[in-house]
Amino acid sequence: MKGQTHKMTVSIDQHSSHLEQFKDFYEQLDDEGKTIEKLPRHQVEEYQLKAVNATLNHVWEHNEYYRSRLEEAGFQDPEIDNLTQLSKVPQLKKDVIRGDKGKLLCVEPKEIGQVHLTSGTSGKPIYTSYTLADQYVYDLLPKYEELFKEKEEDITAIALPYEFALPGLGFQRLFQFAFGTTVLSLGKGGYMAPVDKSLELMKEYQATVLTTTPSYAALLAEESEKYGIKIGEDIRLKKIWLTGEGCSSTFRERLEKWWGCEVSFFYGSTECGVIGVECSNHKGYHIMEGHVKVEIVDPASEEVLPYGKTGEIVVTTLLREGMPMVRYRTGDLGKLTQSICECGINMDVLELRGRQEHMLRLGAEDYSPFLIEHFLMEVPEAGLWYHLKLEQGNLTIEAEKFRTNLSKRQLAAKIKKHMADRIGVECKVVIRDDIPRTFGKATRVFTD
Repeated sequence: MKGQTHKMTVSIDQHSSHLEQFKDFYEQLDDEGKTIEKLPRHQVEEYQLKAVNATLNHVWEHNEYYRSRLEEAGFQDPEIDNLTQLSKVPQLKKDVIRGDKGKLLCVEPKEIGQVHLTSGTSGKPIYTSYTLADQYVYDLLPKYEELFKEKEEDITAIALPYEFALPGLGFQRLFQFAFGTTVLSLGKGGYMAPVDKSLELMKEYQATVLTTTPSYAALLAEESEKYGIKIGEDIRLKKIWLTGEGCSSTFRERLEKWWGCEVSFFYGSTECGVIGVECSNHKGYHIMEGHVKVEIVDPASEEVLPYGKTGEIVVTTLLREGMPMVRYRTGDLGKLTQSICECGINMDVLELRGRQEHMLRLGAEDYSPFLIEHFLMEVPEAGLWYHLKLEQGNLTIEAEKFRTNLSKRQLAAKIKKHMADRIGVECKVVIRDDIPRTFGKATRVFTD
């Protein structure tokens, strides 16, 4: 018996592309009742090599910037013989494309169906252009039935931004076209999406799936108590997908207890789309190898690192015609391991370490904010809202109380001792009642 099938399909009139060839590959998998998740490594690598070469040929023929960079690197033909030779292709850095909407464009402007852009919090925004076929045909070709269990009877609440960036609309297309679920387009606290209306809509339609950020999942649960909506009774979710912000496994576990359902991470970006997804074993992100080829590189030398070594995550998109990303440096840190997961999925596993610029130097060591959060969340009386403030090498943790009769002084002492025991670093702890909530990306780290 076949598994999931796409609820809807779209044909684009008078359309041809270098990606049409991959329809046959995925149709054959469908006919055989298979997905790319459990294919032998050699078959996945054969597909990825073919897709990388198709992408290289596409950018060579249709983009001046990519072609000039490949020629500078010594390429006379846009082709590699094996995936290890991908390291010879120049890397793409963010500063090169910030604020330039046409530098990576590989189709005529009239072919663009939609434009997304990053927030630009680190400088000018990065524009990402998609053809309609990118969004409604090629992006939906790979299926991941082991990772996504959603069915057409599910009701999915999407509490992500719909303005400018990819997440809201991207997830809406996924759930509607791939799984046929009903979508509640909640947005994320905007003018038409106040928290009380979002919770009421989830209650009214009995939402079964929620897709949002870690901080907004905490905010919705927190606010539900104010509005008399009982999590687990009035709203009974079976799954939460977290994306848009990083968080630790202990933060995720706290959300699981609060919402009473499984919570899993989804890693992607506006520029590259989906990159990795957690299975129910929660031992890292399985790389979406139908959509992307991921490498880990040394940030300084730019050399590709082997399995098990931490470095910068570099992504090549495989199913894009409008604006492919070739060896794009994400700025995120992580390491790859070969999958030995009990779920049986063969796709490589990514462990995230946070963003390079967010690392905290304490003494002679660099610490990921996720690691510090992980240990902080081990204190059950500490709330999910906190700040990490680093001033002249000294760390101050600002936290709130969570369902406890401990005094502020007692809780501060408990957190201070726990952090010293866990990371061996003395820190100051301040317990507050007024850490600001946010509808945007939660700002946890402040440095001088």
